[in-house]
Amino acid sequence: MLVVGGGPVGLCLAAELAGLGVGVLVVEVRESVEVRPKATVLHARSVQCLVRRGYGGDVVPVEWGTPAAGMPADGASVGWMSGAGASAGRLPVAGVPVGGVAGAGRLAGVGAVAASGVGVTSAGVPAGVGAAASGVGVASAGVSSGGVSASVGASAPASVGVGALAGASVGVGASVETGVGCGVSSVFHFGGLGGLVISAPVGEPVPVVRCVQAELEVGFERRARLAGARVVRGVSVTDVVVEGDGVRVVGCGPLGWVSWRASFVVGADGGRGVVRELGGFGCRSWPASVRALMGWVRPVRVGDLVEGWHRTRRGWVVVKGAGDGGVHVRTLNCSGGEAEGVRGRPVSLGELGREVSWIVGRDVVLGEGRWLSRFSDFSRVAGSFRRGRVLLAGDAAHVHFPVGGQGLSTGLLDAVNLGWKLALCVRGGAGEGLLDSYDVERRAAALRVVDNTRAQLALMRPGAELDPLRELVGGLMRDGGAGGLGEMVSAQDTVLPVAEGSSSPCEGRFLRNGVLRTGRGVTDVIGLLRGGAGPVLLLAGKAGKEGAGFAEQVGGWSGVVRVVRVASVPGVDCEALLVRPDGYIAWASDGGRGLDAALTALLGPGRAATVPPPAAGPAAGQAAGPVAGQAAGPVAGQAAGPVAGQAAGPVAGPVGSRWSSGTVPAVR
Repeated sequence: MLVVGGGPVGLCLAAELAGLGVGVLVVEVRESVEVRPKATVLHARSVQCLVRRGYGGDVVPVEWGTPAAGMPADGASVGWMSGAGASAGRLPVAGVPVGGVAGAGRLAGVGAVAASGVGVTSAGVPAGVGAAASGVGVASAGVSSGGVSASVGASAPASVGVGALAGASVGVGASVETGVGCGVSSVFHFGGLGGLVISAPVGEPVPVVRCVQAELEVGFERRARLAGARVVRGVSVTDVVVEGDGVRVVGCGPLGWVSWRASFVVGADGGRGVVRELGGFGCRSWPASVRALMGWVRPVRVGDLVEGWHRTRRGWVVVKGAGDGGVHVRTLNCSGGEAEGVRGRPVSLGELGREVSWIVGRDVVLGEGRWLSRFSDFSRVAGSFRRGRVLLAGDAAHVHFPVGGQGLSTGLLDAVNLGWKLALCVRGGAGEGLLDSYDVERRAAALRVVDNTRAQLALMRPGAELDPLRELVGGLMRDGGAGGLGEMVSAQDTVLPVAEGSSSPCEGRFLRNGVLRTGRGVTDVIGLLRGGAGPVLLLAGKAGKEGAGFAEQVGGWSGVVRVVRVASVPGVDCEALLVRPDGYIAWASDGGRGLDAALTALLGPGRAATVPPPAAGPAAGQAAGPVAGQAAGPVAGQAAGPVAGQAAGPVAGPVGSRWSSGTVPAVR
């Protein structure tokens, strides 16, 4: 496997593939991780999927909400337990007691602050728009109680306080008896309107996680390298050529030309990457209608740039403190898109200062600036995410207006969706038809993100004619009538396509976390799936005791599918479920379709497959559920397989040398 692009999406995919025993080479044009501030938010579904793949703690800094029934009240992991809950084989993390730290990784009740430390709630009520967090972002008179800016002059921008928009966490009612319901919520925004409540079910992490993109890249690269992936930096890809049963990639670096041949190539090289064009991918696009600038600046006069979201008749200025005497500033000019030839032109400090001054209607002098760039609402989605042996992921496949913090999450969900599928195909556990589902599922998700970001931009446009609409939407959010928006922004509304004629209410939906009691002990959904290579067949109740013929139907897929017998699955009234490694339910016994038909549709005809053993299970001693301070690198206590005991370093074969050409081995 060869991945073009060493950003968070490409490195996450590399970590997935390498962890599942696939030889991986990552080619990145940058010499090092870029420290320029980029994305800072991960939304609920991406976090939920990532913890199921084993990245919670050392890569993704998760906080935990209400524990599921049967889990410790302090939110610590239950692991695989025996008897009254004694830890069985769990490996301690340095500095952390085996039993976990009371309260670690769990919010301390209503009004607790999310990972960002900004945005405070009071008595369980989301902070109103314009409410100040630690005295920051005080609303002007132009903000109504509903969080809607009145039409004001350019010299008096309406302000929305940062605390109202930045992810405060609130406790919400939940049913710990059933393991379902809402466990914790975060307050976010929609189109610059504060008060959007995004909730997570019981037993899941807090739904809005604040993190720095550069730190995610470092974490994913560390995990990828420890699992055996090779990362080559400083090489720009110049050609991608399909050659029968493989793909040749040609690049150029400081030491000259280099080429590799791999079974599959994934372009995760960003919105301006080359794989999409070289691979012949068509696109659907939406032209830019606004223009925007961003950067870190230090204003000359104190008070010129007040933290918050400031809307005027000309656009927006968004200001966020940087903690070093400067601020991060973004402008949104709604007078039209960029002029021809401007897109790639560098941004000067003077240009940014003039733009801020024009939007707010007064002179703002900037004395220092860095990381200045421009962007717009230009949007694009590839016509297909797969063309044979070449695939696209992340911004290479889809770009949209960066509002609502959805870009990073969407790209990481691409990686999580694609990783296990590619690994099964490469290792012979599934037919290539499985890869077609990646295109179907993730392209639909990308189109939904483009639609909702375009809707948010429509709400953000200046002018009194939009004030009634903003008042209406703000009121719905304030009164709890816009829960669907929170589900959409966090991708928790995603339902995957199901087989025609299926009547199951479970198929295509995400399996929430909950305690699972097996004959070997107690775990939960997260612990069961963590790092696993293939789907898991859960047999519950009577089927769990007697089998009901389901286990026998696994047959030719026995090397791919794990069978786990449980007393019950919280919140699901069904005898048997086939759960994918990313947490989605591929099949349920109440849908009127046979298991063998479902396995054939998902994986292709049954075969004697050679795939890596599951990375999580009772024998592994791996902690399940919310893990506080998870060990870095391969998951502690992981069972023998493609990751366990594997030395960090180059992939075996010709790509071990930094600049050598060769063939990327399909399987290590």
